[in-house]
Amino acid sequence: MSTVIELIEAGAKRLDDAGVAFGHGTANAFDEAAWLVLWRLGLPIDDIDAVADTAVSPADAGKVAALLDERIATRKPAAYLTKEAWLQGVSFYVDERAIVPRSFIAELIADGSIDYWLGEHTRRVLDLCTGNGSLAVIAALTYPDVTVDAADLSVEALEVAAINVTRHELDARITLIESDGLAKVPGPYDLVLCNPPYVNSASMAALPAEYRAEPELALAGGTDGMDFVRQLFADAPSRMSDQAVLVLEIGNEREHFEAAFPRLEVVWLDTSAGEDEVLLVTKTALQSGAGVR
Repeated sequence: MSTVIELIEAGAKRLDDAGVAFGHGTANAFDEAAWLVLWRLGLPIDDIDAVADTAVSPADAGKVAALLDERIATRKPAAYLTKEAWLQGVSFYVDERAIVPRSFIAELIADGSIDYWLGEHTRRVLDLCTGNGSLAVIAALTYPDVTVDAADLSVEALEVAAINVTRHELDARITLIESDGLAKVPGPYDLVLCNPPYVNSASMAALPAEYRAEPELALAGGTDGMDFVRQLFADAPSRMSDQAVLVLEIGNEREHFEAAFPRLEVVWLDTSAGEDEVLLVTKTALQSGAGVR
């Protein structure tokens, strides 16, 4: 009979040998294998040591092997197979209708990095491009006195977000809105969170299959990745209160961002991936029009 840790180690080798891509909640083969093995066996995923030496029956080991087969054959992110993902320790339902939640903005909310720009005036929050609703939920859980509008162009993504809003008992505080950018969101908001489609066309063409399994609408940002951001910056001041700030994730596109908005005053925020992933911009800076074109 195999043990849990033996199945995880064997699974990690299989994933490595198959050349699958990570980045949807895990960064390496061992963590991905641990997630799949523990989930398939119905064991807690946050304490491997406690179950490492647990014996696994041949039948259950076969179920684990079948799940790993599916992960390798389909190249779908593990979250699409388990229908669950975690962000800052919060569990979310997810399926192919929305991208797998992984925004670094969640870190900044949880660790208080943006609290300096917030205050008693922060009452209305917008999560634009909400996807499965994860940032809206985390914002509502972190700031108990705010209400949140969660907007997305994709009706299917909003269906997934609705599951998560209800799952976390936040229907009274989070409103889901179908909107193309800011077109149908009323404002004014005191805090705008946005993890938009920002992948440039060259990077889109080179994405591993795991990323192509996600809705392209949520990823592709045009030639330089800044198409959505240009429109957002043009429209945002009219939806922001005087003291409002906008927190924007742009991934690996800082070079393209600075080329598109060379004179715009922004604050780059430190995340676990460095200082190039997420920025903060005030309404005042956006109104200046510096570099916005």
